[in-house]
Amino acid sequence: MNEPGRRRIPQLVIWAALLVAIVAPIAATAFSPQLAWRDPIYIGSGFAGVIAMALLLLQPLLAGGYLPDLSVPQRRRAHRWIGTGLVAAVVLHVGGLWITSPPDVLDALLFRAPTFFSAWGVVAMWAVFGAALLALLLRRLGWRWWAWRLAHTSLAAIIVVGSVVHALLIEGTMETITKVLLCALVLAVTAKVLIDLRVWTTQTRRKTKA
Repeated sequence: MNEPGRRRIPQLVIWAALLVAIVAPIAATAFSPQLAWRDPIYIGSGFAGVIAMALLLLQPLLAGGYLPDLSVPQRRRAHRWIGTGLVAAVVLHVGGLWITSPPDVLDALLFRAPTFFSAWGVVAMWAVFGAALLALLLRRLGWRWWAWRLAHTSLAAIIVVGSVVHALLIEGTMETITKVLLCALVLAVTAKVLIDLRVWTTQTRRKTKA
């Protein structure tokens, strides 16, 4: 095998592992016995939540530049499109739950729900909307780049922590083993990106300004 072929193998392994990490929880959810006899709208809402968790794995990988064969412009476009998909998945998730049980969703949004996992999900939801809004207003805000990046990354961290705690505490749609593995991957990748990018350090701000 020639040299380009040898370099290609690790790249294919990375993409294959990522595909498994995303597809496995979705496939396991499809065969979950906890979805038996559930309302179709509730099931769709649950799948939207699972897809949102899967998309959360992609975002830090793109932000950190860990995915092979993608140029910087390609990574940025993918990051924006996946961010849009994440917002849509959250809207579908919450919207489906609202249709099936409006009082429960209203209690969750007002932080009156007796279920502890609801509050974490609501915090993550508002952080998703906030991060998306910051992305849309990037040029209009007139902020320094490091300040915008700090705000956006802080919201991303809140999204990840809130979503992971929400998913781990709730017992419903997702299959347990694949759920725990996906959540662990999302946390690990996000932590690595935060460490590598050093968004909160003064040194990073100076370099960006320079």
